[in-house]
Amino acid sequence: MNVMSSVMRGARRLVLVDSALFSHFLFPPVLHPARSSAPLLTCEQNRKFASKQVKDQRNQKVKAKVDKQEVEIRRRMTAASLAKAMNKDFDHVLEALLNTSMDVESLEPDLVLEERWIKDVVTRSGMKFRWAKLSESRERPNRDVQRRPPADLSLLKPRPPVVTIMGHVDHGKTTLLDSLRKSQIVSTEAGGITQHIGAFLVQLPTGEKITFLDTPGHAAFSSMRARGANATDIVVLVVAADDGVMNQTVESIQHARRAKVPIIVAVNKCDKPQADPQRVKQELLAHDVVCEEFGGDVQAIHVSALKGDNLLALAEATVVLAEVLELKAEPSGAVEGLVIESRTDKGRGPVTSAIIQRGTLRRGCVLVAGKSWAKVRFLFDENGRAVTEVGPSSAVEVVGWKELPSAGDVIVEVESEQRAREAVEWRSHAEEQEKLQEEQSVIELKQKLHLEEYRKERAGLSHLSWRQRKSALYRANKNKFAVRPSERTQRDELSLPLIIKGDVDGSVEAILNILDGYDAEQQCQLEVLHFGIGDVSENDVNMADTFTGSIYGFNVAASRSVQQLAARRGVPLRLHTVIYKLIDELKDELSSKLSPLLSENIVGEATVLAMFDVSVGKKKVPVAGCRVQKGQLDRRLKFRLIRGRDTVWEGSLVALKHHKDEVQTVKLGMECGLSADGDVDFRSGDVIVCFEALDTQQVTSWDPGF
Repeated sequence: MNVMSSVMRGARRLVLVDSALFSHFLFPPVLHPARSSAPLLTCEQNRKFASKQVKDQRNQKVKAKVDKQEVEIRRRMTAASLAKAMNKDFDHVLEALLNTSMDVESLEPDLVLEERWIKDVVTRSGMKFRWAKLSESRERPNRDVQRRPPADLSLLKPRPPVVTIMGHVDHGKTTLLDSLRKSQIVSTEAGGITQHIGAFLVQLPTGEKITFLDTPGHAAFSSMRARGANATDIVVLVVAADDGVMNQTVESIQHARRAKVPIIVAVNKCDKPQADPQRVKQELLAHDVVCEEFGGDVQAIHVSALKGDNLLALAEATVVLAEVLELKAEPSGAVEGLVIESRTDKGRGPVTSAIIQRGTLRRGCVLVAGKSWAKVRFLFDENGRAVTEVGPSSAVEVVGWKELPSAGDVIVEVESEQRAREAVEWRSHAEEQEKLQEEQSVIELKQKLHLEEYRKERAGLSHLSWRQRKSALYRANKNKFAVRPSERTQRDELSLPLIIKGDVDGSVEAILNILDGYDAEQQCQLEVLHFGIGDVSENDVNMADTFTGSIYGFNVAASRSVQQLAARRGVPLRLHTVIYKLIDELKDELSSKLSPLLSENIVGEATVLAMFDVSVGKKKVPVAGCRVQKGQLDRRLKFRLIRGRDTVWEGSLVALKHHKDEVQTVKLGMECGLSADGDVDFRSGDVIVCFEALDTQQVTSWDPGF
C-alpha cells in the first residue's frame, strides 16, 4: 500500500507540471498526428542515452577482474601455519581437503603438509599462491678468539713446572703439600678431606719454584682431578704405604695417561709400623706403573708427610724431571691460561683461580673465558696478597669477571672490551645454533616415529569405510580421553625436585655428576630444578616451595631470614660441608619418599581340638577349643584360620578365654577357647595363626659409588 500511494503521488506531480508530456506517455503518437514529434524525439534520445548508460555500467561490471587473495606458501608448512597464512581457521583447511585422497582423520594443526596438499588447499579456496622468498641469511662472521700459534723458539724462556698432587682420599696429599709450603691447610678442611682444587707456588730451599695443584681424592670429584691432570706438567701420585693402591689411585693414573703427563710416585706414611712400600710398588705394576727398581722409568720416593721425612728428595726428583722436560714458555704477548676453579665472592664478585700458561697477566688486561669476559681489576696470589703481574706457570686469583666462567675454560687475552663482547656473543650464538640443530633432529625423529606408529595403527583398518574406521578408532581411544586435563597433569609416580647450591663451580659440577648416575627412577624420580653458585636466597626457597622440592647447599650459608622463610614454608634446607654427608642425607630423603613395605611377624600358632557352642543371652556363639603349639596367642593382634593350604578367614577375636577367665594372652602348651568376629566355621584340625603386621621402611636402590 505504501508503494502504491507513493506511485500515485508521483503521477499527480507529473500531471501538474507538464500535462502534455504525460499524455504522450499514456497515448501512442499515432493517435495525435497533428502534434509535433520533437518532444517525442527528445524523449527517445533521453531513453536511448539512459539505456546506453545502464549497458555500459553492466559491461564495466563484467569486465572488472576479481583480485584473488594471494597466499605466501613455503615447504613443510603445518596445517595451522597454512590456515594462518590464508587468514582462515583450521576447519577451513580440513574442509578443503575433504574430497581428496588424504586421510582427513589424521589431520592435526601441527601436522606437516606435503607440497601438493598445500597447493590444493589454496586453489580450492579460490586463492592463488606464491612461494615465499628464501631469506638470504647472511652467515654471521666468526668473531671467536683462539690461542696464538706456537711462539718462536728464540722467545721462549724457562718456567717453573706445574705439579699436580693426585691420589686416593685420605692418603696424605694435602699434608704433603703442607709440609712443602710450611702451612696448615689440612686443619681447616671440612671432614679432613680436600673438596676443591688448590693452586700454590712453593719455593724450595735450593731456589727453584714449583707450582703445586692439590686435587680432591674423594670419588665425587673425578672431573676436578681430570682438570688438574690437563693443566699440569708432572703428576705426583701419592699412595699410602699402609693402604696400597685404591680406586681413586687407579683413576688418577688413568687421568695422567690421558693427559700424557709423566708420573712420580710418592709412597707416603712410611713412618707407620704397618707400612709396606714394596707391596705398593708391586700393586702399581698391575696398572703399568713400573718403578725404577723394577726396570721402569717412574721414580718412587718414600716419604712421611706428617714428619717431613725425605721431602727434599721428592722436590729434587720433581726439579730433575722438569729439567729433562725442558719446560719453557713465552713471557710476552697476549695472555693464555686455564680456569682451575671459579666462585662468587661477596665482596669481590665473580672470582677465578687460574694457571697462566703463556704471556704476563697484568691489571687492566681484557680476558675471555668461555662465555664470559673480564677486565682485570685485581690479582691475588695464593696467600691473598695483591700482585701487579704474574708470569707463566703462576697460580693467581682474577677479579673483574662480568659473569662467572666455568672451571676448565681456556683464558685468552684480547685487545679491547668491544672485541671481548664480540667473542662472547659469537660463542653464545654458536651454542644456540648447536642446540637448535639438536632440537630439530629430535623433533624430526619424533615426527618419524609418530608417523610410523600412525601408519601401523591404520594398517589394520584400511579395508573399512571412513565411518567404520572412525567408530573403531573411537572405541580404541575413548579411554585416553576419559580423564580430565586437570587430572592428567597430576603424576602418579613419586618425585623429588632439587635445588643445588655450591660455593664454587667445581663443587656444583661434582654434585651434578653424582646425580647424573642416579638409576632408581622406577622408585622415585629425581629432578634438578635449579643449580647455581652462592648462598641460598629467598628465590631458591620460593622455587622449592612452588615445586615441593628440597634445597641442598654445599659449603654455602643461608641468612637468618632465608632460614625462617624456609621453616614457614616447610621447605627442607640441608646445608653441608662434607660431600659424602650431603649424598647420605639425599639418599635418606629419597628413601623416606618410598611407601613402606608391609611385613608379617608370626607370634604364635594353635590347633583346633574341638568345637562347641556357648550361649550368650539368647544367641549361641561358636567357640573353638585350641591348644597353643608355637609362641603365644595375643587377643590384641590379628588372626588367620588355615585349613590345609587355604586361608579360610582372617580378622580379630571377640573373646579369648582360659578355662572360664577372659585373658589377653595364652602361652605355649596352654589350652584356650576363642570366638572370632563374624560367622566362622571352625573345624577340628584347623590351624589358627596369630600375627602382627609391620611396616618396614624401603631403602633406595641408588648407589652413588662411595
